[in-house]
Amino acid sequence: MKLETKRLILRKPKISDWKDVLEGAGNLDVSKNTKRIPYPYNKKDAINWIKKSIEQWDSEKSYNLFIELKSEKKMIGCISLSSIDKFNGTATTGSWINKKYWRKRYITEAKIAANEFAFNKLKLRRLNSEVFIKNKPSNKTQKRMGYRLEGMKRKSSKSLAVNKINDTYFYGLLKEDWKKNIKKIKRRLTKKLK
Repeated sequence: MKLETKRLILRKPKISDWKDVLEGAGNLDVSKNTKRIPYPYNKKDAINWIKKSIEQWDSEKSYNLFIELKSEKKMIGCISLSSIDKFNGTATTGSWINKKYWRKRYITEAKIAANEFAFNKLKLRRLNSEVFIKNKPSNKTQKRMGYRLEGMKRKSSKSLAVNKINDTYFYGLLKEDWKKNIKKIKRRLTKKLK
């Protein structure tokens, strides 16, 4: 399975991606905004995470969709669909992107494809997302994608990279809200890319 957008391919992880994973996830500015990426990050960490991602993909328990930039044939980040609960029709989503590729709307473009996959192929009805309050760009992206802020959890998540406990915002996106807003979201992205 592979998802394609104008500039990106979202695909299954490969062991050969380890250098790109190390470059992206190994940056403290990236890892400090995640729960489980350690810092410093090394080759062994990258390979172990890729192997685990492949196993989970094969078991359909979760999907770490590796974001490949077509123009460079390079893995630049990841969007996850985890805690997939087919009975309830829910999953949790998260993402990170190599700092070199920030502010180019790659995450927005990739999230559109990932959300379409979650709602149309996996037949989910709701996506959950939890973001550190201090991670302003990620919070802005959630709102831009139509996720609704549903609450705040005080001191709920620890960043492994910096060993700090963070307050988080909790967001939810329902399939019906996504369907109502997808055209507007795509139009806004197309405008920004011109």
